[in-house]
Amino acid sequence: MNRKIAVLGFRAVGKTTLATHFVEGRFVERYDPTIENTFQKTIRFKKVQFFTEIVDSAGMDEYSRLSRNASVGVHGYLLLYSTGNRNSFDQIQAIDDLLLDMHGGSHGVARVLVATMIDQDDQRQVTYEEGQALADSRHIPYLECSAKENLNVTEVFTTLIREIERDNGSLDSENAGACIIL
Repeated sequence: MNRKIAVLGFRAVGKTTLATHFVEGRFVERYDPTIENTFQKTIRFKKVQFFTEIVDSAGMDEYSRLSRNASVGVHGYLLLYSTGNRNSFDQIQAIDDLLLDMHGGSHGVARVLVATMIDQDDQRQVTYEEGQALADSRHIPYLECSAKENLNVTEVFTTLIREIERDNGSLDSENAGACIIL
């Protein structure tokens, strides 16, 4: 089965770093602004292998539009902000609103809110509680991660796959957490 995932967020929140670490198992030290990248990875979920196409989008702001590749045929979205950048947190709400509008106002779109760069705790501008409150208000899962420290990198993607499959009706209570990265 194929699943297409789009990674959205403000500039320099770690979209490429997170996707690269998940797919290639390495941390990208240097920041280069991304126009758009696509990664592939196979995930085994409930005895089914999913070929995932991960669209790493360009940084967005409130005036951005989703590219065709990041909007057409996408099964789920990772909404990233940096814990060290209050503006990126404020912008993720506008990005999510744009995404929901694009889907006809449906809140049934599979999404996960992700706070990045939690290893830089001394620079934190957005608390865990604020992130969780935003996710709760939008009825979506929330995770904090660090690609540098390899904290919750895999969990971010497996949580989104679970949300996609739950929305598709293929997730039952038995083996609900069985997701294996190949």
